[in-house]
Amino acid sequence: MSPSTKPRKASRAGTTRSNGPSQMVALPLSEVYQLLEPGPVVLLTTAEGGRSNVMTMSWHMMVEFVPPLVACVVSSADYSFAALTAEHECVIAIPAVELAPVVVKVGNSSGRTVEKFKKFGLTPRPAELVAPPLIAECFANFECRVVDTSLVDKYNLFVLEVVKAWIDPKQKRPKTIHHHGYGNFVVDGKTITLKSKMP
Repeated sequence: MSPSTKPRKASRAGTTRSNGPSQMVALPLSEVYQLLEPGPVVLLTTAEGGRSNVMTMSWHMMVEFVPPLVACVVSSADYSFAALTAEHECVIAIPAVELAPVVVKVGNSSGRTVEKFKKFGLTPRPAELVAPPLIAECFANFECRVVDTSLVDKYNLFVLEVVKAWIDPKQKRPKTIHHHGYGNFVVDGKTITLKSKMP
């Protein structure tokens, strides 16, 4: 068995522990992801055999500053998985909150049976360095190439390098959406600035 499937010693789940003035209670493990969703919900475009597709994705994270590297999970059950595996390139498009209803519809349908760009009114635009299209309605688009597939077989995890990035200056202060599970989303809130040595 892999480390993630080895049986563990029974925990004291369900017990309550004191933590200063507040108290902690057990959280079902199936709900952990709802609190650790790493970033904004994005749209991922792929292209294979002259056909473009788009899917909704929220499981992704930055792993390097420059060159920008992004790790993302694309399920082998997703229609986009085959194109990403075969062509090794994609576009990550970041929608603002105004596109949220479309983003959900894209995520609730499959490219196997739906031409999503047409059905949901998204406008494909040619990318410069990769075959998959940009999405005109999104405020940012990142052209990406797959640079590491060593964890695809085990976790469906791809590491992408952003090779070209685009921003729409007409979309001022866009707000992104963040998935909290079961149709619940949080919208970006107030920005605060604190002293930091990090970028």
